[in-house]
Amino acid sequence: MNIVNILEEIEKVDGEIYERLSPRRSAMKDFYSMGKKIALAAAPLALGSMFNKAYGQTLPTAVVATLNFALSLEYLEYHYYNHALVAAPTLTIPTGAPLAAITTIRDHELAHVNLLKGALGTSARSEITYAMTDFTAGGTFGDVYSNYLTFLKVALGFEDTGVRAYKGQATVLKGNAVLTTALQIHSVEARHASHIRQMLAANGASIKPWVSLGAGGIANDTGVPQVDAVYAGENLDVQANITITGINGNSGVTKAAAVECFDEPLDTASVVTIANLFLRTGFKL
Repeated sequence: MNIVNILEEIEKVDGEIYERLSPRRSAMKDFYSMGKKIALAAAPLALGSMFNKAYGQTLPTAVVATLNFALSLEYLEYHYYNHALVAAPTLTIPTGAPLAAITTIRDHELAHVNLLKGALGTSARSEITYAMTDFTAGGTFGDVYSNYLTFLKVALGFEDTGVRAYKGQATVLKGNAVLTTALQIHSVEARHASHIRQMLAANGASIKPWVSLGAGGIANDTGVPQVDAVYAGENLDVQANITITGINGNSGVTKAAAVECFDEPLDTASVVTIANLFLRTGFKL
């Protein structure tokens, strides 16, 4: 995370960002210096605090709701990976690159949690703890913490849901400076999904680094029908009222190719339904 670059990008949306942060632009030089020195783990907290100071009192209600929605998903993702790493003795994640990747993804999710909490300040939702979760989804994925492939497939479902969820909330955040941060998280979630797909492929799964058509023309290419809801609507080949399949008479652009070229957003209600599968009764979103 490059704090200076983030500030520069936000300035393109909100020309008054520096004035919001401090009446003296010179004061930002100190922040820049700090940003070059603080540990990466501290960066989300520092940046979150900065956003709270700049926008915490003026965030529209809809934006607060959207950021809390995102925070809920980040809590789930963090606990999913963290439990696998520190408290799932019967799950064997191969040492080396696989273990390093899952650890890095876990750390990313925690950074997202801290950033969103900082941005929301006192408006942040209450913490979702591991005790509130059920990553077996009521027994649907009973071996999620004992079978490495099941663990990866459920992880992919989480990441693909996160990508679509952030995309679905973009219109709510449009015109607000926090859109920049949301889009930065969104792109990282997409990289997580792609990397996990490659980890699955390395373990024999027939899967691409991006969402593609699966059996029966459904865009769920994981081979796990229980996660169909994650990929609902991803099999579209019409964009901006233009049919992409065979576009301009090009027979080489198949329906499968057209679907792979575009990702679709997922609405809030659909994401909540998916997330609630992994929360215990009494703790639903």
